[in-house]
Amino acid sequence: MQQTAAEAPLVQGSEHWAHKGDIKLFLWEKKRIPGTEYQGTILFIHGSSWCGQPTFDLQVPGRPFSSVMDWFAARGFDSWCLDAEGYGRSDKHRDINFGIENGADDIAAASDYILKHDGVKQLLLYGVSAGALKCAMFTEKFPGRVARLALDAFVWTGEGSPTLVERRKTIPQLQAVNRRPFTRAVIQAVFDRDLPGAAEPAMIEAFAQASLALDSSVPTGTYLDMCTKLPMVDPARIKVPTIIMRGQHDGIAGIDDLIEFFRRLPHPDKHFAHMQGVTHASFQQTNYLMVYDILHAFFHQPAPIFRG
Repeated sequence: MQQTAAEAPLVQGSEHWAHKGDIKLFLWEKKRIPGTEYQGTILFIHGSSWCGQPTFDLQVPGRPFSSVMDWFAARGFDSWCLDAEGYGRSDKHRDINFGIENGADDIAAASDYILKHDGVKQLLLYGVSAGALKCAMFTEKFPGRVARLALDAFVWTGEGSPTLVERRKTIPQLQAVNRRPFTRAVIQAVFDRDLPGAAEPAMIEAFAQASLALDSSVPTGTYLDMCTKLPMVDPARIKVPTIIMRGQHDGIAGIDDLIEFFRRLPHPDKHFAHMQGVTHASFQQTNYLMVYDILHAFFHQPAPIFRG
C-alpha cells in the first residue's frame, strides 16, 4: 500500500500494561492499517529525557506522519512503544534512579507481554540514545526475541562524544538525586545543543506540550550510567542483524567509536547509516522522513537466499 506524506492516516491506538514483578509498565499499541499485509511487529524504546508516546506517536498539524507508529502502520507493521519505569505513565514510586540495566529489564517484561499478546515469535527492536543502550543490553540477554535490532544515537565507549564531556561535569549533581527537573528549557536545550534549527519550532512546541503533560521530572540513572559506566555492552554478544544509525551532527557518540562497535558485530547482516542533516533526536528532525525510510529498509529487508 503506497502512501505519500500528505496522506497520513489516523491510526487508533490502545493502551496495555505489562508487569515487572509488582511494577506496572505502560505500553501503547498501534495496529497496521486494515488491508495492508503484515510485515512485522516493532517495539520502540525511548531515551533519557522523555517517554514513549511523545517520541513515537506525536501528532503535529502540518507535519505529516510525525507519528512514526502511524508511518509504519501504513506499511503493514504493528508497533508498540513503552514508558520505561520512572517515566510517563509507568510506575515511578521506587527510590532509585532507573538506569540502563533497569531499562533493559523493562524491555524484557514488555517483550514477554507483546510476544504473548500478538502471538509472534520475534520483534523488530528500535532504541534511541539511552534506549539504544537498553536495547543492546536486552538483546545480549534475549537474542531469540529479536529479529532485527536498530540502534539510533547509540554510544559504546563514549570516546569522542562532546555531549558526554559536558555531561560529566554534572556528575556530582546527578549522583545527589534520583530525578532531575524536566522543563520546556530542558527540551529546547536538547534540540539546540548540536545544530540549532535542525528541528522545526512547531514540532518542538508540540513535542514539549505532549512530554510535559506526562513528566515534570525524569530519572538521572541513564545520564549517570552513560557518564560513568561505559562500555555497558559487548558487540561480540549481539548476534542478530543490526543497524547503527548516527545523525551527522549528533554529539552523543564519536564516529570512530561507532565504527569500531560496528566492526566487532558478529552477524554478517549489519548496516551503518550516517544520516545527513540529522542531530540527536532523529524522529523529531526536519529530515525525519529520511530517517523513517532508512529504518524501513532495514526492517523490511528480505532474507538472503544464499547464506554463505
